[in-house]
Amino acid sequence: MGNFYKDNKDIENVIDALDLTEVATLLEEDFKFAKEYDFAPKDAADAIDNYKRAIDICGDVMANRIAPLAEETDAVGSVLNADGSVTYAPGIKLALELFGKTGLLGVQIPYYLGGLNMPCTVLTACNDIVSRGDASLMNIFGLQGIADTINMFGDEEMKKTYIPKLVTGEWTGAMVLTEPDAGSDLQSVKTTAYQDANGNWFVNGVKRFITNGCGEVLLVLARTEEGTTDGRGLSCLLVEKGPWVKVRRLENKLGIHGSPTCEMTFTEAPAKLIGLRKRGLITYVMTLMNGARMGIAAQGTGIGEAAYRAARDYAASRQQFGGTIDKLAPIRELLATMSVEVQASRALTYYAAKNVDLETGLTKKFEALKGSPDAAAVRTRMKLVAAFNKMLTPMAKYYGSEMSMRNAMSAISVMGGSGYMKDYPCERYLRDSRITTIYEGTSQLQVVAASAGVMGGLVKDVLVDIFGKADWQGEHPRMTALLAELDEAIAAAKAHEDSSTYCNMSARRLVDAGIALVVTALFYQMSLKYPEKDKALMHWMMTEFPRVKAGLEQVKSGYAGSVTDFETLAPAVPAAD
Repeated sequence: MGNFYKDNKDIENVIDALDLTEVATLLEEDFKFAKEYDFAPKDAADAIDNYKRAIDICGDVMANRIAPLAEETDAVGSVLNADGSVTYAPGIKLALELFGKTGLLGVQIPYYLGGLNMPCTVLTACNDIVSRGDASLMNIFGLQGIADTINMFGDEEMKKTYIPKLVTGEWTGAMVLTEPDAGSDLQSVKTTAYQDANGNWFVNGVKRFITNGCGEVLLVLARTEEGTTDGRGLSCLLVEKGPWVKVRRLENKLGIHGSPTCEMTFTEAPAKLIGLRKRGLITYVMTLMNGARMGIAAQGTGIGEAAYRAARDYAASRQQFGGTIDKLAPIRELLATMSVEVQASRALTYYAAKNVDLETGLTKKFEALKGSPDAAAVRTRMKLVAAFNKMLTPMAKYYGSEMSMRNAMSAISVMGGSGYMKDYPCERYLRDSRITTIYEGTSQLQVVAASAGVMGGLVKDVLVDIFGKADWQGEHPRMTALLAELDEAIAAAKAHEDSSTYCNMSARRLVDAGIALVVTALFYQMSLKYPEKDKALMHWMMTEFPRVKAGLEQVKSGYAGSVTDFETLAPAVPAAD
């Protein structure tokens, strides 16, 4: 029997190298739950062992039950029935049943609501594994943020009503945000919600591109404040599936066919306000989307892993020119880069997930310590980790999604004409990977978001955190030199005559350099425990550093022709007669 966790030692190595001892201690609140629940861990070692067992179960289910059905899931897809209900592909239906029994649909949910009370890092590893087997399933498996949002911001009655059924898979949910005229610009949402004389809420409007919009628990972003036009007038409301919600269309997509993407209407839909009015986008949806972006980073990692493995296996058996093609230098270079970039994405994504966990745990600890002498130190660390997350989360999403596309393309290159055929899964990996750079914020939006931290000098603080000391630079001359070049490029961008435009234009190149440095530090720290990582570290520096240095040179040049000479470089297309 296969197992997508046990056959990929890199997953366990990354988790061990990150050391989740502090995360476990914070989430278990010094292991107080062991007194109440006999299955709760009694110490950090016990907790981390539980984490690995959960990931192992995920690896087993995916390898032996779900991945073998992925091609059928892609071919069958979701079906919109005449009565407006949606039927999942058999593989998706089976996965929800199996994962509902394991508890893995409630990884981060507290024990008392039926969850596993495990960190985002564990969910990230599971999303990685799930995506390797079937990327479309991750879109539903990864919607655990619905239950998390209710747990964080809903009242106790709401938690107990909805979360247990989401954890068992009896119900599924959806983030109902996007509209025909409000994609990435969610401040433009037009769906409305009003409160009647009795205090009851009702939602009206149209939503589009809603993943799993057929779910039973819908978190809807709607405008509750009349006369507003921006994010301050939006609230988050919970709507249950019913006759007041109609799925009127399933999108006919390029990929991820097992995940239903719905166009839906709300007509006087009864709703429940989550948390406070006017905090829908600013607080609740942003929290939800940050979690979703971590899911997409893991999804990209899993697709990239699947594409690499398909190409590596094919190259080892394909005979050409008197031997297998994995003996050819160009193929070796391609496969080596594919492998190292998957490792880079995993290291960056899991490290970002650990910081999400630290922010969650430190926030709870700070609230518990308010008024005590220890609260100030916890608050200082909490704020630093929160700043890390604002940079690392979009970094991981950007790098993981773009890497998945590169690896899918490279896999087809390795396999040649065979890779282009549906006889092999690589064309599915390519189709599935494309959306990862678009949903939950395009790559362009991710680099602009991450660039704020990069330009603010946060990369230096992250490197200190990874190395565990402030004086690391003397030991790493290549990194020190690249960091100095990054600082020079940042200064040049800020000094540009149109600095605002130029900084946005330069964001990708600056963020690429930041990612190169962070991954190098993570690889180096892993190599101290796992010497085999030395080779990946060297390949990364020898291939990635020259690329990002060239980008920084471009930033320092001050060239802005793509903006200033736009009409000449990209002339308007004449209107058709």
